[in-house]
Amino acid sequence: MNSVGLLTPEPVLSDALLRRLDVPGPRYTSYPTADRFVEAFGPTEYRQALRQRAQGAVVGGAAALSVYVHIPFCEALCYYCACNKIITKHHGRGTEYLALLHKEISLHAQAFGRVQPVSQLHLGGGSPTFLSDDELGQLMAMLQQAFKLTAGAEVSIEVDPRTASRERLRHMVAMGFNRISFGVQDFDPDVQAAVHRVQSHESVRELVAEARALRFESINADLIYGLPKQTPESFKRTIAQVAELHPTRIALYAYAHLPHRFKPQRRIDSDALPTGEQRIRMLGTALAGFQSAGYVYIGMDHFALPGDALAVAKRQGRLHRNFQGYTTQPDCDLIGLGVSSIGRVGATYSQNAKTLAEYEDALAQDEFPIVRGLALTRDDLLRRAVIMALMCQGRVEFESIELAHLIKMREAFAHEFEQLRPLVEGGLVEITEQAIQVTPTGWYFIRAVAMVFDKHLQADRVRERFSRII
Repeated sequence: MNSVGLLTPEPVLSDALLRRLDVPGPRYTSYPTADRFVEAFGPTEYRQALRQRAQGAVVGGAAALSVYVHIPFCEALCYYCACNKIITKHHGRGTEYLALLHKEISLHAQAFGRVQPVSQLHLGGGSPTFLSDDELGQLMAMLQQAFKLTAGAEVSIEVDPRTASRERLRHMVAMGFNRISFGVQDFDPDVQAAVHRVQSHESVRELVAEARALRFESINADLIYGLPKQTPESFKRTIAQVAELHPTRIALYAYAHLPHRFKPQRRIDSDALPTGEQRIRMLGTALAGFQSAGYVYIGMDHFALPGDALAVAKRQGRLHRNFQGYTTQPDCDLIGLGVSSIGRVGATYSQNAKTLAEYEDALAQDEFPIVRGLALTRDDLLRRAVIMALMCQGRVEFESIELAHLIKMREAFAHEFEQLRPLVEGGLVEITEQAIQVTPTGWYFIRAVAMVFDKHLQADRVRERFSRII
């Protein structure tokens, strides 16, 4: 079957194999990756991309959009965090930010000229729950002025358990949210103290139980391994506690310690970080623990219960991937709103200003706050198709790529086929006359396979800016 590793026995991952593949690499929420964006792409180019989409919609009907809204505020600093955030206890800043979002939404409405259908809406941060219930309601009303949620739309929100309550969850349901993600990271008290994020297992359990009672379609829990004070034994306890919560999805991320890039991480004691050997044991324990608890490994650190839409999509070969990660939604344009948000319109990528001052200044001039982006070349589009086929299906069908891009796979990627040889010999990939097929073992290292086709990465070999695969 084409969906990798669902009906075959789960492979045993040896420490030696994990160690050999423990290298930095992109997560491929896009190709080319965001570090390749250039300042030559700005508001003018973005407006043109929106105009082309609007003109295409008039001819062929408007394809549904995905919309992401970034809320940058947090009340407290988590030392591991690499997100774009603003630490403040002054909640009046939320009201000021809503006014800026309203202006940015209005600019999009003007550019489109008509209300756009949206099949996926996601609020992230920072902490979206920094906003009050009334402010969240105001934001949803603003969005509905420019966008219309389609039937069955995914409407999701990231929740900091320390800023949530059962009553807040009920308000979220009333506002239309049907998917929720809780930031857990780790339940061990020593680890929580070391990263400055203290929250009890009991408080999270109450929120998950309430979310289930309110019939959220998807309940996700985020975890991180490789944090200071973590040990394989302590993380095994966290895995058991999360499995006991029984969320429908679990995201398990490897901590990337890059203090030279992310200032908050300088507060972490490097000597308290687990060794590479310990990280490998943590990953192996997590894979075994969650699968024994009944979860399906989706890929790229994600797990889901067999009945969850992600697991069903993987079984049916319908997985997709965008800047928010794996999704069941078909490949579609993404509008990014708010500080630092990334979007995709047609064959372009764009990113908003990363500082609030720069973001506010652009909007004050009635201009989109785009500061960099990229117009994809034919080669970019070809390689994106190959990489996303690998990331989502674990298989590249030569005929479909060749017909869509008018190339011959073995000729266009002769060098890459040579680079795949060690992965074939290592049992991670199989190559037939018709396809490149990732094996059940290779699915755990799908980033390593995708990296072979990344022309930009192969050219410069500078990978320290990326998180490690393990």
